[in-house]
Amino acid sequence: MTRWVIFLILYILVTIYGFQALKTVVKNNWIYYAFFAVALLVLGNFLYQFLSASEGRVLTPAKSYAFGFLLAYLAFNIIIIPIMFGEDIIRFVIGIYDKLFATKSNFNLPSRRKFISQIALGLAAIPLASILYGMYRGKYRFRVLNYTLYFEDLPEAFNGYKITQISDIHSGSFDNREKIEYGVNLINEQNSDVILFTGDMVNNKASEMEPWQDLFSTLKAKDGVFSVLGNHDYGDYVNWKTKEEKAQNLEELKQLQKNMGFNLLLNETKFLEKNGERIALVGVENWGKGFKKVGDLNKAVQKVQANDFKILMSHDPTHWEEEVIDADYHYHLTLSGHTHGMQFGIEIPGWIKWSPAKWRYKHWAGIYQEKGQYINVNRGFGYLGYPGRVGIWPEVTVIELKRGYKPV
Repeated sequence: MTRWVIFLILYILVTIYGFQALKTVVKNNWIYYAFFAVALLVLGNFLYQFLSASEGRVLTPAKSYAFGFLLAYLAFNIIIIPIMFGEDIIRFVIGIYDKLFATKSNFNLPSRRKFISQIALGLAAIPLASILYGMYRGKYRFRVLNYTLYFEDLPEAFNGYKITQISDIHSGSFDNREKIEYGVNLINEQNSDVILFTGDMVNNKASEMEPWQDLFSTLKAKDGVFSVLGNHDYGDYVNWKTKEEKAQNLEELKQLQKNMGFNLLLNETKFLEKNGERIALVGVENWGKGFKKVGDLNKAVQKVQANDFKILMSHDPTHWEEEVIDADYHYHLTLSGHTHGMQFGIEIPGWIKWSPAKWRYKHWAGIYQEKGQYINVNRGFGYLGYPGRVGIWPEVTVIELKRGYKPV
């Protein structure tokens, strides 16, 4: 209860400061009423969604949008606060100076300067617009990222082999079938040899994928579609009535993937064979630092030989740094997801790559190389929590494997 009281106090304070900037620039009572109406609607919807009875830490689309609108509103007002507060300090100093040295009998604060409030409102409009854009357009702004990786011990038959990786579908968040259909078609258009999905098909329940099953069943590749489980696929964030109900949910998700034509790898290896040569495709269940750890790499590679070329599918990139890099076997390429790039950041190729995700994950998006081994951390196909994306767009990764050394 205490945290909600603190939250309400802070919400009122940021609203007051936002209103001060607005009042300095605009002299219209109806705009004032509209501002406070928005403040009340955003707050009321958020409290209603998050204080209502729920099944656990389940973020429904309604809850996600309530959170998104709150985030947009707070971002707008929080940008205003340091500018207005800075001006208040200056006004206070001027008021004290006038009282002491300008022979004024009363202490008076100078009026707020209109152009300062205009600057504050203008700057605050940037995150507001970005967050709202991310909620309605950015989350479906799919992009294809192409990489070419070179390996001197890649089997000759697989020279030029193309992999399409997708991750973090989070079907429970989807709200636009046309956009999802576009994304699925984009995956198929890559005409890759194999499609690999690295976990988190749903937010919480297998039933979330049922409306989208027919669409994702259309994913096709020459050597098939393979998948692993992510932390959200186990239903750990739902308050199930019984352990049996939770277990049944997981079995339903496994069966659903089978029905869709996905080959789900549960701590096991499948060999991709071509012209008498092979690649070991290793798939482990979720293993994450601070998350569920049921992935068993040793079990997964029981049939794998040391000299096999290995591609590992593991949902959480912390598995790579904690267990894979220094494992007895050399894992040429690991494919992960999980981080979503926190769905917010700035990326300008060759210039800047930043997201708050870097404070939590060492490897949070894109290709990394350590000790002669690669990992690609996919930014995710869907979204969770904040119902949008800003700067970190939904991703389809295409990786071409080449034999030899990277050209200088």
